[in-house]
Amino acid sequence: MRAPAAWTVRGAAGVLTGAALGHTLWNGVAEPGAALAFATLITVGELARRDRRDPLGRHPAPLGSAGALAYALLGQSAGQPTHHGVLQTVAVVVAAVLAGIVPHIARGRGPALDHLSRRVLTVAFAAACFQPLYNSGRLEQRVGQGPYLVGFLLFLLGLTALCDAVLAAALTGARTGRPYGRLLRDELRAQLGIGSAICATGVVMALGTAVAGLWALPVFSVPLLLTQLSFHRITAIRTTYRQTITSLARATEIAGCTRPGHSRRVAALSCAVGRELGLSERELTVLEYAALMHDIGQLSLVDPVPDGATAGLPDGEARRIAELGGEVARQTGVPAEVAEVVERQADPYREQPTAARIVRTVNAYDDLVGGSRHPGGSLAALERLRLGTGHEYQPEVVECLARVLARGGRGRVVPVPPG
Repeated sequence: MRAPAAWTVRGAAGVLTGAALGHTLWNGVAEPGAALAFATLITVGELARRDRRDPLGRHPAPLGSAGALAYALLGQSAGQPTHHGVLQTVAVVVAAVLAGIVPHIARGRGPALDHLSRRVLTVAFAAACFQPLYNSGRLEQRVGQGPYLVGFLLFLLGLTALCDAVLAAALTGARTGRPYGRLLRDELRAQLGIGSAICATGVVMALGTAVAGLWALPVFSVPLLLTQLSFHRITAIRTTYRQTITSLARATEIAGCTRPGHSRRVAALSCAVGRELGLSERELTVLEYAALMHDIGQLSLVDPVPDGATAGLPDGEARRIAELGGEVARQTGVPAEVAEVVERQADPYREQPTAARIVRTVNAYDDLVGGSRHPGGSLAALERLRLGTGHEYQPEVVECLARVLARGGRGRVVPVPPG
């Protein structure tokens, strides 16, 4: 059922785009000055967006998204009524987005078809809820032009954000197979952040243009553009920080304490399990860093653990290595939560924070699969983990791991190549 839903969304976006472009070409562009101004704003926003996706596959373009919403909610320009309608709104937004993503596509980092489909349907939803009511005069009769209009626009943008979250969760679920409910929750959480700023800026742009004309667009777009550039810098800093932690984690591989790729496999699979459990983005970041550094304590050992596999060690020895790792992690300057997870990964699971339970389980799985003790591979390793759920591993984490692995296709994670 997931794949048909995704194709339905893409097909609807394609049909709507074709209808909008055809209608606009046939009837001409109403208020071409306003259309050109908003198209330029959306294009600049697309050009300024960052190329990297976040873990959920989003391509943030706050300025372009705010401009598209503002054009969908535009009823007047400098006191004069507009008549661009729903189909022209979609046509202008699509043309501007396509113009803005050409450089990204040339670098091989353009947004996916699902992302474009969401943009088309979300903007069409907002325009369809506003333009007919406004052009018919019913909106002014019922809410007027005062604070009630602002409240109506904010309510409408809330519905639009919900529509976007529903579409994003459906498309991501079709692509990844993850549960729809958890994906929708993640998308709604994301809307509370930059999504709120986009909606607020879209309303301000529409209302400002209605009073001051098109000159309001550059005035109200500058703060969001500066915010977007600041996000770029923060993202670059976080990327550098993550690369530093990854390089530090590789010290155990270079020293021969762990198998090649072990820390990265544990980090990737731990994050997948964390998303399955519904952890927030902040919690997932802590989990990833702790998973990357979970074996750092082995650098303090005189006699290395065979193959770096700590899952089979006695409890006392495993705790000693974990405590050494927590101390090393604190000295590197990582957040205190990360060091705590590293330090407590060998404790009984009922005494551990959730991130430590995940790291312990995933680390044991990778040790069991990579070692020679379980020639049966992934299924035998999962069975061993299930047998240890009475004391060593939390049952819910083990079952989440099993679901993640099952969606991977062959019951195990694709190995990360050394280097």
